[in-house]
Amino acid sequence: MVPGYAHPGDAGADLVAAEAVHLEPGERALVATGVRIALPDGYAAFVVPRSGLAAKHGISIVNSPGTVDAGYRGEIKVSLINTDIRSAYDVAVGDRIAQLIVMPVTRATFISVDELPDSVRGAGGFGSTGYQAGLTQNEAGQNR
Repeated sequence: MVPGYAHPGDAGADLVAAEAVHLEPGERALVATGVRIALPDGYAAFVVPRSGLAAKHGISIVNSPGTVDAGYRGEIKVSLINTDIRSAYDVAVGDRIAQLIVMPVTRATFISVDELPDSVRGAGGFGSTGYQAGLTQNEAGQNR
């Protein structure tokens, strides 16, 4: 089935399952979509989870976002995972399982340097702007 946009202005086009799959709790599977695309140079497509599947059933994508490079011509498959610890999930043929976002990409030129210039953020990462010692995560989020 050809990917399609559900609503005007949507960024992601729906990808549907081309095969039925049963996912036990914690299980993952590579699900065929039957879709192959040819992107022009300077573009990539990104396979991202559907928010409804994640919120309602705990179904997500293992390698999110999955990257489809301009030179790739094979079938787009989605690496689904069932994060629900109690319930299995059945994917039927034709179920919307992911979204495909096509975007222009810029290629960087990487150079090796001995030192990087300073910045306001510096090396802070992994929650460094949203967590303060001694506060709950909720309180820390309110104190940004």
